[in-house]
Amino acid sequence: MRDYLTQFAEPFGYLDFARFGPVSEPVRRVLVREADRLHRHGWSALDELDAQTAEAARTAGGLLGCAPHEVAFVSSTSHGLFAAAHAFAQSPGRADGTVLMARTDFPGALYPWLRAEENRGLKVRQIDGPLTVDTVRAHLDDQVRAVAVCAVDAATGFRAPLAGLKELIGPDRVLVVDAVQALGAVEIAADAADVLAAGGQKWLRAGWGAAVLMVRDRVAGRLGPGLGGWSGVQDPIEAPAHPCPPRPGAVAHTLTNPDGPAVAALGAALALVRDTGADRIEARIAEVLGGLLDAARAVGAETDGGPGRPGEPGSGIGRLRLPGVDPAAVHAALAAAGLATTLRAGWIRLSPHASTDPLAAVPLAEVLDRARQEVRAA
Repeated sequence: MRDYLTQFAEPFGYLDFARFGPVSEPVRRVLVREADRLHRHGWSALDELDAQTAEAARTAGGLLGCAPHEVAFVSSTSHGLFAAAHAFAQSPGRADGTVLMARTDFPGALYPWLRAEENRGLKVRQIDGPLTVDTVRAHLDDQVRAVAVCAVDAATGFRAPLAGLKELIGPDRVLVVDAVQALGAVEIAADAADVLAAGGQKWLRAGWGAAVLMVRDRVAGRLGPGLGGWSGVQDPIEAPAHPCPPRPGAVAHTLTNPDGPAVAALGAALALVRDTGADRIEARIAEVLGGLLDAARAVGAETDGGPGRPGEPGSGIGRLRLPGVDPAAVHAALAAAGLATTLRAGWIRLSPHASTDPLAAVPLAEVLDRARQEVRAA
């Protein structure tokens, strides 16, 4: 783990990886190298970028437990989910079906399905979250053909029971997973996901521009072309007429070729997770986040989420609030003290990484204690 920690150099007190993760040192090197390669070599650099894309697919496949051809690269998590939703809406030989999802999910996970519904290819049934086995079971009927879920909820840190959900819905329904708040931070039952999308800009610390899109062979025949563009079909340049047959694998759902340097950077980030071990990263994040939440509770804060919640696994996300204190004022005070957090729905979200200095708990507690005392003195 010590070797892993040396790969990062985020500012002290940066507790906002659920929003954006400062890129790692290996990613920085790759981005500089590939920018230089494109500057110096032009078109001749593309073969090397293609080779790095293939290597990134192998690395992603190893982490997700799938074959490399079941992985493609798109521009963002949202791009991947739009591709999934529109591919599902065009399921060959199937009548309109229903997709279950939590109404409280992050908007980026909702809108791909809502837009596909507007195109009259499917029906969306939003239910009260979070999506547990029990809440989904209560809404399963013959119309439900898919469940779309965030592996980790961006607001609360709730980690969805992916394995239990897939067991419940069975092989004839599709489980689509938004994994952007999980991949690189916590281990998930990725083998339960039929389709998965995750960008690299948060816990993977790869920056923007590339995301993993996994489409398993076991559901490929139940998906239409969706948003598949010229990069997703066979021999598009030489074809006498269009549309052409789709290419095999997840690449069938791509609009165009990906950003080569961004994919290379994402590949470096995925390799860092692989080489370090997702379990070790998760354990370290839990240790740091647990210390932050303990320090907050010690000065009177109410906390939620984080590691070790009764009956369910935690995640890299926790949150706090001070009873009787304006959360916006607390958030501003934390920022003034050099602590980066996110304010959402009256809660201050904490999302440290494995490389976060545990001593950040000291100024966190000081700011919270001072804010509480000021309110009492008023």
